Amino acid sequence: MSTSRRQFIKVSALGAGGVAVATSAYGFSDGFMSLFEERDNSPKKFKRTPTYCEVCFWKCAAWTHVDEQGSVVKLIGNDDDPQCNGRLCPRGTGGVGMYNDTDRLKTPLIRVAGVDGQLDTFRKATWEEALDLVAFKMNEIKEKYGPESFSLLKHGSSGSHFEHLFKAYGSDTIGEPAYAQCRGPRETGFSTTFGNWVGSPEPTDIRDTKCMVMIGSHIGENMHNTQVQELADSIDNDVTLITVDPRASTVASKSKYWLPIKPATDMALLLAWMNVIIYEELYDKAYIEKYTLGFEELKEHVRGFTPEWAYGITTIEPEIIRKTAREMGQAAPAVIIHPGRHVTWYGDDSQRERAMAMLNGLLGSWGKRGGFYLKEKLKIPKFPHPPYPHPKWGWEELGEKFPLAQMGLTNEIINASIPDRAGEHEVKAWFISGTNLINTIPDTYLTEQALDSLEFVVVCDTMPMEITGYADVILPECTYLERYDTIRSMTGREPSIALRMPAVKPKYDSKPSWWMAKQIGERLGLGAYFDYNDFADVLDWQLQQVGSSLEEMQRIGVKKYPRTSGPLYFENGEDFEFGTSSGKIELYSAELEELGFDPMPKFTAHPEPEDGFYRLIYGRAPMHTFSRTSNNPNLSDLKDENKVWVNPRVAKLWDLKNDQEVFLENQDGVVSQFPIKVRITERIRWDSVYMVHGFGHNNKNLTRAHGRGASDTRLITNVMMDPQMGGTGMRGNFVTFITDKNLVES
Repeated sequence: MSTSRRQFIKVSALGAGGVAVATSAYGFSDGFMSLFEERDNSPKKFKRTPTYCEVCFWKCAAWTHVDEQGSVVKLIGNDDDPQCNGRLCPRGTGGVGMYNDTDRLKTPLIRVAGVDGQLDTFRKATWEEALDLVAFKMNEIKEKYGPESFSLLKHGSSGSHFEHLFKAYGSDTIGEPAYAQCRGPRETGFSTTFGNWVGSPEPTDIRDTKCMVMIGSHIGENMHNTQVQELADSIDNDVTLITVDPRASTVASKSKYWLPIKPATDMALLLAWMNVIIYEELYDKAYIEKYTLGFEELKEHVRGFTPEWAYGITTIEPEIIRKTAREMGQAAPAVIIHPGRHVTWYGDDSQRERAMAMLNGLLGSWGKRGGFYLKEKLKIPKFPHPPYPHPKWGWEELGEKFPLAQMGLTNEIINASIPDRAGEHEVKAWFISGTNLINTIPDTYLTEQALDSLEFVVVCDTMPMEITGYADVILPECTYLERYDTIRSMTGREPSIALRMPAVKPKYDSKPSWWMAKQIGERLGLGAYFDYNDFADVLDWQLQQVGSSLEEMQRIGVKKYPRTSGPLYFENGEDFEFGTSSGKIELYSAELEELGFDPMPKFTAHPEPEDGFYRLIYGRAPMHTFSRTSNNPNLSDLKDENKVWVNPRVAKLWDLKNDQEVFLENQDGVVSQFPIKVRITERIRWDSVYMVHGFGHNNKNLTRAHGRGASDTRLITNVMMDPQMGGTGMRGNFVTFITDKNLVES
């Protein structure tokens, strides 16, 4: 976007909001030098306050410990929390680094247009200036185009405060990448089969399972705390693990079977498994007869999908397909085909997830011990406010060509922001909260094109992520350790709630998002929607409605509630109504057929890489979350860059060496901005390469993360849309190596 009207500004280069950190002449940080100072070893007193983690979406409850000097020194899991059982993962303990990061946004910033060909800059602003400008622009957009034309793009706890503001303002043009770029197809596939979303956390009864199948799911690397703990216990109890992955992931190393499948062929394996389970009569006959619809149609559908047929597609030996299917059948109903989380791969993802749901249905695992338990959640009453106005259009209209979309599609909001791609409804402004769209949304060029077309952009974040460089106004949010937030009410075996409260005052001139939303709302004349002085008042009112109080929760942090919806499992023969239109598990979906989709999943062949190119596969690291933690001083110490995994056969072909730096170029000629080091390993197939997501930041104000490794998002330019719900399939991209740095344009 070198000729773009909305120039990307590197906040660090401006002196506004950035602080230079002095180091010694030898490059040692103050923290390192302090190791050699005389220490006070007298007993310390700590004040502890409850919180729940915001480093990832698992939201484990914890205690924040603050020393006598008022500094956050450690985070410890809350023993009463069923999410973490008193144990935090590396990310959770890294919350201290989020608080201490000297690169944090420190003051509101307002864009200043360059004159006479000069670049735009940011200037420091007061909160009054920044909020006045945001409110003025929101009113201006509303008067010119209607409130619907102002979109909210959000992620994390802070988004709920701004969602309330936007709905009061009259806009339901709201989206979050967690849906269309992550778990949306999973919810579609399972809801068209069982009538229920999987939800978060997944109701997988891992602690009691006898067999678990993971298809591209990296438990242990994605660090979903409860599941990791339960899986570790299950391994001790000799659970049978079956991992399907072109990469030997951590969990693959613990598995009885690792199936290094050819990428993009998972559907063929699922159909072959169904063939074996049905024709060897490994399914639960009583369960099928009582609770399913369409079994005979499915039996006929999979007749030809034999293990021999699948072998020619997947490269998995027929006998291995049969053995693993029999392992599932023998363990049933205490078996889990794990639904995964990030499932936007190839564009037919809703159907692949539906095949996984159907396999669980055949094995009788839904509602059974060791399969999927019947989850429950405590509903928290809304704090009283006037009814929201009814928008003329919103996320549903923008995503109407995807009939099974159940949340706002970020990618469709982006399309509606580009005049040449917009349909009947155009988006003119964005408010972005807690999501770095530049490193989150595939086909970065489209996102930049949308940003260039917008009349106004607001970004609220704790860190100077790349997206802040495109903002007109930057609002610095304090970290989760410095604020009150909404009550965490989690689904699980038993309902529970957790409190987040400030352990310390906000650093710098940062503010909590609830305060920002209230201030903007009052400037818009929406004060009736924010009828409280402090968010603590809201929390106390809500807690009293569920038999608690703010005072109690400040003491205990977590409160559990008894189940009221019935048992955790149901017995065979017991009447049970599923959430589908038929009330049964729909192995054959009339709903999908009526919408013009296949009523039962089919295998679709996907494009393969050309000679010299390799499928780009990406994943997670246990100490990092998305692209948001690579600058965290505590967590970057553990992993400060990614590497590209290359099979030895490929390395020999290209004469690559371990730790050699290469640039990656994709099928569309897009080259990584920074080099990435090579890791030669047998743990990846020869037709693919692998890298951890979230690195390759290009904002220099992220002093630890800048230029460290490569961004997978930048290389994902081919997007395959899921026709059912609008998910963005991202694994149809291929890369080659550039070993001569001189061939890469600066």
